[in-house]
Amino acid sequence: MTKTEKAVEFHKKRYSCSTAVLSAFMDDAGIDEKEAFAVSMPMAGGKMVKCGAVLAVEYVLSKKFPDEIAEMKIQEFEKNFVNMNGSLICKELKGVGTGKVLRSCRGCVMDSAELLEKLIGNNA
Repeated sequence: MTKTEKAVEFHKKRYSCSTAVLSAFMDDAGIDEKEAFAVSMPMAGGKMVKCGAVLAVEYVLSKKFPDEIAEMKIQEFEKNFVNMNGSLICKELKGVGTGKVLRSCRGCVMDSAELLEKLIGNNA
């Protein structure tokens, strides 16, 4: 099972978007399950404006790579995510205020995890 598949399975088990992604990649972030839940909870549900799945990816990248490399990978990730989905902002993705859903939460989990796998795989 790929980490993307794990993230989707976690989301199906009612993990938040951020917790699903971070739990699937906790080894890459150097954290355990308990810490993955603690770190990801404030990111969930648009509480930090950006999509929680996006924030989870950025957290993993910041933990896995030195600052300069992490920043470049975060920029690449955000560019690719926006190209795929039109926004990084949770409310915009969910269509809050516009009625036009750009991407489902599950879709954001899947896209974030797939992009993260590629970013980590290229420089593991």
